[in-house]
Amino acid sequence: MFEALSDKLKKVLKDLRGQGRLTEAHIDSAMREIRIALLEADVNYKVVKSLVDRLKAKAVGEEVVGSLSPAQQVIKLVYDELVDVLGGTSTQLLFTKRIPNVVMIVGLQGSGKTTTTGKLAKMLAEQQKRCPLLVSVDVYRPAARQQLALIGQSIGMPVFDVPGVDSPLELARQAVRECQLVGYDTLLLDTAGRLHVDEELMIELQQLKQETLPSEILFIADAMTGQDAVRSAQEFHEKVGITGVILTKMEGDARGGAALSVKEVTGQPIKFIGVGERYDAIEPFYPDRIAQRILGMGDVLSLIEKVQSEVDEEKAEELRQKIARDRFSLEDFRDQLRQVKRMGSFDKLMDMLPSGLFGGMRVTPEQMGEMERKLKFTEAIINSMTLKEREDHSILNASRRKRIANGSGTTVQDVNAMVREYVEMRKMMRMMTAGGLGSLMGGLGGKLGAGLAGGMGFGGRRKATKRRKKKKKK
Repeated sequence: MFEALSDKLKKVLKDLRGQGRLTEAHIDSAMREIRIALLEADVNYKVVKSLVDRLKAKAVGEEVVGSLSPAQQVIKLVYDELVDVLGGTSTQLLFTKRIPNVVMIVGLQGSGKTTTTGKLAKMLAEQQKRCPLLVSVDVYRPAARQQLALIGQSIGMPVFDVPGVDSPLELARQAVRECQLVGYDTLLLDTAGRLHVDEELMIELQQLKQETLPSEILFIADAMTGQDAVRSAQEFHEKVGITGVILTKMEGDARGGAALSVKEVTGQPIKFIGVGERYDAIEPFYPDRIAQRILGMGDVLSLIEKVQSEVDEEKAEELRQKIARDRFSLEDFRDQLRQVKRMGSFDKLMDMLPSGLFGGMRVTPEQMGEMERKLKFTEAIINSMTLKEREDHSILNASRRKRIANGSGTTVQDVNAMVREYVEMRKMMRMMTAGGLGSLMGGLGGKLGAGLAGGMGFGGRRKATKRRKKKKKK
């Protein structure tokens, strides 16, 4: 997400780095480019004007901090303003002691309300230990209630319905009563949508609000629709009074116009973002971390949290000890690859790493696809080995390698390359452990670094390329 905006802003800021000191001309030029970058990213023009005016005022009047270069100072100012525009601080859902706490899910048709209702229920149950009940009061869209029932079945969450009742108010009323009788502390109310905002819809939402007294009214917006989503959020807020926004399809939004506009236009924070189709693909919205991603600083905190959610502490310590004793086997390597796969796609993981980590090189979608493909081949090769071979790679003679290649649908050369990369990575991990980075490799590196090293195969390819070049010279 934010790739297009991120690339443009990084270019603007890179042009400032060669300057010994910043003049007003430099600032004017940078602000002009930042304005263009934001407008091209479909950010609301009023938000762009306000942000750039504040930036320019601060850049001209700001004293340069001693430890920062003038260019770094501008980067700091841009970062601070982006954080402010995005909402300042992360805002969580508000819950009271009242039973149940009602969360109304509102938005236009097709924005992802029903799927997001399921994602929220799963997250609240797993991460906040709440006991949610789901109900759809969309009595207009064919199979809307059945869709929520199927989602509830998929995530193991209870869904309330009363066959034959076609009144949204009556469904909501009975769902609240069910929560009070059974003990559900949270009611997620999936409301009807329309292709556009109309008076009939708003009246219904106002009546539901009066009936259920929700603690939260969350507007679901498709991030891909940019300023249309922002305008709809503003209209819903004026008519119903939303308390927060959830942006869906953020993984496909290269511009980021909605995310950078909605807080300033509506005054309501973005609380969560949807980053995929899976029911666990929803994340809290952290303005500071998003600003870091936009400016190419990465989002290491989110990456670490993602790793920690997959890490078994005892196994991580056991892995660290194995690396320290040079006992890291192909069996362990395969376990780490599977952990990496569970964390999500490579492009999402790479998006969280600082852009300077690979010398400023942006990994292309084709290269991402190659990493994913190589990861599958690597696991297939290891799966075709016996347990003894996975525990001790040194016994892999020519006949064994031929059998493994046949079993995995690869070539002997592929098997040789995978084993060579594994040996090189094992050496690297042992050196890093000896240098005092054992805990990092046992946790983050063991889970992510190992997978990336094996999945990319950069080392093996570079050496092969060097050998080909030497042969040509000869």
